[in-house]
Amino acid sequence: MLGEMDEAKKPASGADAAPEQYCALLEVAEAIAAHRDLSALFHDLAQRLHRVVSFDFLTLILYEPACSTLRLHILESSLPALAEVGHEMPLSETPAGLVLETQQPLIVLDIDRENRFPDSIRLLRENGVKSFCALPLTTAHRRVGVLGFGSVKLDAYRAENLDFLRRVAAQVALAVDNALNFQNAQSYQQQLSRERDRLRVLLEVTNTLVANLDLRELLKAIATCLEQVMHHEYTGLSLFDPASNHLRLHALDFPQGKGLVQEEMLLPLEGTAAGEVFRTRQPLLVGPANYGRFQADIARRFVEEGLMSACIVPLISSNRALGTLSLASLREGAFMQEDVDLLVQVANQVAIAVENALAYREIAELKNKLAEEKLYLEEEIRTDHNFEEIVGESAALKRVLSQVETVAPTDSTVLIQGETGTGKELVARAIHNLSRRRDHTFVKVNCAAIPTGLLESELFGHERGAFTGAISQKVGRFELAHQGTLFLDEVGDIPLELQPKLLRVLQEKEFERLGSTRTIRIDVRVVAATNRELAKMVAEGEFRSDLYYRLNVLPIAVPPLRERPEDIPLLVRYFAQKFARRNDKLIETIPTEDMEALTRYHWPGNARELENLIERAVILTRGPVLRIPIGDLGANLEVSSPLPSTLEAAEREHILRTLRETNWVIGGPGGAAARLGLKRTTLQSRIKKLGISRHV
Repeated sequence: MLGEMDEAKKPASGADAAPEQYCALLEVAEAIAAHRDLSALFHDLAQRLHRVVSFDFLTLILYEPACSTLRLHILESSLPALAEVGHEMPLSETPAGLVLETQQPLIVLDIDRENRFPDSIRLLRENGVKSFCALPLTTAHRRVGVLGFGSVKLDAYRAENLDFLRRVAAQVALAVDNALNFQNAQSYQQQLSRERDRLRVLLEVTNTLVANLDLRELLKAIATCLEQVMHHEYTGLSLFDPASNHLRLHALDFPQGKGLVQEEMLLPLEGTAAGEVFRTRQPLLVGPANYGRFQADIARRFVEEGLMSACIVPLISSNRALGTLSLASLREGAFMQEDVDLLVQVANQVAIAVENALAYREIAELKNKLAEEKLYLEEEIRTDHNFEEIVGESAALKRVLSQVETVAPTDSTVLIQGETGTGKELVARAIHNLSRRRDHTFVKVNCAAIPTGLLESELFGHERGAFTGAISQKVGRFELAHQGTLFLDEVGDIPLELQPKLLRVLQEKEFERLGSTRTIRIDVRVVAATNRELAKMVAEGEFRSDLYYRLNVLPIAVPPLRERPEDIPLLVRYFAQKFARRNDKLIETIPTEDMEALTRYHWPGNARELENLIERAVILTRGPVLRIPIGDLGANLEVSSPLPSTLEAAEREHILRTLRETNWVIGGPGGAAARLGLKRTTLQSRIKKLGISRHV
């Protein structure tokens, strides 16, 4: 017999024992045929073998040739804690190692008398085992492992029963080998299936990358593709922002988010998982075990969002780190090493696509900017400037030019103050032309000429669909002026609600287009101008004090024309020649009395009024002598001015002289009206008003 058994379990001796053992072998064969799973097989075998073999534990110890170790794979035991499944043991100094090496069974009738294998014997003794039997499991192809029986009774297994146990072991070896082969085949099949799915995902990602150049659409498509093989709720694309030395979260797909993490957020390179991946260029699995080492505020936000695990990989193209691609899950331990491997492959493709998308965006924005600049410059060409160059030699003007030379080389904001028509834009252009930005664009915006509702879009631009009528993307004037100068004319007319955004641009050099969350950084020098008293507006709550102080860094006051009368003759000659060339006329002289009258005039409209008057005079003059309609100035004189009588007298004398030259002929081609550039009826009205008669 194979040990002491209960009387009910004892097989018959001699010839009577063989049929029962053969029946047991048949049952073992049936169990082998019925099971492919090792655990289920051994559980069934244990039940069947209990009828012919006495044991308290049954073990399958598999041989791992790759690492030359033995692993406890299956355990059927009534003992409390013999050993844990998966327990590894060396080949040497173990009963199973000896059996595997010698390919001979080992029977220990009393472990107290066994001096070999001290560690194994101690473990068996601690669990009350008195005797055991170990048999090699070997097929025609390989050594599978060892089958072990153990009992809490002495002498449970004897040599005369080895033949039966060997037959049991032979069948078990075949069953285990088949089960392992089936298990490996299933594992390979699953691996091939996963590999097929991952290759399909890579192909889909590649096709997606080809079809998408917008980063947000690109990320959503990638998230959809990866969902097939990797469970995740969060997908993020971060790109390095050299200006801030941070990663910027450019695109985000997180439908279940609470809003704590949003696009355009900055991720510091220190204290965040994405920052570490970007710096080291190595992928990273993140979970509760290593959350603690990421202490940045944005890192805590990810935890507060409920994200329990993440897989982050670097985006590298042409050996240049662009940013990171992140997948995260609300589940703990959602990602494995094989997920990292796949995401690295995806990231290699994404990096190329991101570089292309950034290049496309840069080209598109440059194209839009160039188109806007073209339209702007065409508009500038069509617009008459007050001056093409500064004209004048007065002390007041020279003081202004000295200030311009002082402030131009700096990059500080300049506030030009002066009445309407004094040439504030010309001063602004002079500042630009004398600065280091002169090779870049000078962009102007008349804040008073643009409706309040459109001014924000004009300054900062907008995205398509930002508001009704926004059918395409628009580049704002701040972007047009990048690296150049932006001239904000009539800055006092900017509405209060828009002033904080202007203040932010002046201080932070960044803004967002209407309808966009993407922050745009620009390098622009702002020159502002106003004909209003901003300090008074601040006191009355019509203008923000912080914006006023930010604008009024370098103030320049442009004097009105009446404070520099010595410049008027120079300006008259300059404008006369300018408009004579434009109208293909020859102007040789300007009457002295007319010039004196112009010098004495108060000029409420300043140089712009003078320019308009001279243009009209050139157009109406027939001949080489400029005929200035001095009478046109009378209606514009201020009531408090002492000049009306003088100008009226000058006008009266001018008309009277012309009448005498034409022998008092008013109408016709050579008449006085034609010479004065007036309608006949208008001249007759002036003659009557001035009390002119032929007898004067």
